[in-house]
Amino acid sequence: MTSVTAVSDLDRRSTTPAHSVVGPRRGRRRQIPRLTWILQLFPVSMVVLAPYAVLVIPMAVVHDNPQIGFIATLLALALAGTVAVELASLGGAGRRGEWQRGMARSNAGYPQLFRVARLVAMVSIVADLVGASFGHGTIFTQVSGEIAASPAATVSALFSGWRYLAFALLLSSLLGGRASRVACLGWTGGLVGTQTVLVIMTARTAPMIGYLSFVVAVAAICGVLRTRFVVVLILALFLAWPTIFALRNEVRVEGGVAVNEAVSSADRLRFDLQVTRASGYDVPADIDKPDLSQIVRYGVVPRILDPGRPTLSTGVRINEYLGGSSTSAYTFLGLGTMYFLEGPWGIVLFYAAWALIGVLLLRAGGAPGPVRLALFCFATASPLMWLKVYPESLIGFIQFSVAALPVLLLLHLTRQRGGPRAERPAPRPRT
Repeated sequence: MTSVTAVSDLDRRSTTPAHSVVGPRRGRRRQIPRLTWILQLFPVSMVVLAPYAVLVIPMAVVHDNPQIGFIATLLALALAGTVAVELASLGGAGRRGEWQRGMARSNAGYPQLFRVARLVAMVSIVADLVGASFGHGTIFTQVSGEIAASPAATVSALFSGWRYLAFALLLSSLLGGRASRVACLGWTGGLVGTQTVLVIMTARTAPMIGYLSFVVAVAAICGVLRTRFVVVLILALFLAWPTIFALRNEVRVEGGVAVNEAVSSADRLRFDLQVTRASGYDVPADIDKPDLSQIVRYGVVPRILDPGRPTLSTGVRINEYLGGSSTSAYTFLGLGTMYFLEGPWGIVLFYAAWALIGVLLLRAGGAPGPVRLALFCFATASPLMWLKVYPESLIGFIQFSVAALPVLLLLHLTRQRGGPRAERPAPRPRT
């Protein structure tokens, strides 16, 4: 375990070696854990690799998937792009432990940070629950191909990215010593719990899985998670999955949506089959995709101001291409869908570009404060999320960033100038 402190002149005047961090209470020298350091050197690569290493490839191995090589090839293409960019930027990464100390300093100068984080979390929770109550994001509107017409659903959609913003600000509060670990854990539990409730309300499990993946990934990169906690969480999810899957199916049946009884909860975890199905088609597939002007339009202009625009669903278009109907959607996960739409080089270039963005957000000009950390969270939650697909993932990143502008501006205006210090010691990275 390693401790960090937000005292601004610690790394300049201390005689402690640069690869160590001084504990705030007793001045002991402790190293940043090696695993945390690797995550911080290769953050985007780790975000891309983790779900395939933990779930997709192991399931392919257990079930003897003959096309496991195809999955490994797609993953290698993505990592070729991310690792190349992150290796090229290591010269600006600093020594071991320096980035962690920088995170503490960069986030300590916002006296209203935790108050804003709590407000954003509260608004996000209310908006998600209200939106689901009026049909936003439910399987029923997805099947019908319609947009939830209720004004409440439309307004709630404006705050769909605030669940990610809230966690980013809670994490910044913790790193900058503006909030205790217990307080941040409580609010994070509220955010995660809301996503669990939404499974019952929307009959969709992917958003909950995606949000948990996002929280674990970002928290691990920022060094505030114990490795054993991540292992226990993964095991708990595997144990709880059959119950969650059964509840989802019950809600769908009650809502008039057909459920394939032959598909068990274990079958639904065969994401490896979802990826490998893309291997049977010539790529890039001839599917209509939104151009740059449409991506900007859908990303910047809220639907409440542009109600007449049609829905965008790559999953529906792929399903139609595969011979299905427009009332259902199908994708090959993030990697497989990128391969299907843009070919092998599309994977390399796409992930290399987002690795470059990640490097700029996390390292350029020093460790990130809450604004840059929030933008990195949006990138992790959408373009880099293994369940999200291009080009909607690009649109999501833009939407999240635009919706967060008022909050980020408020933080900028309330920033404390002139060498801020944290109110309490920053958290210790966990392994």
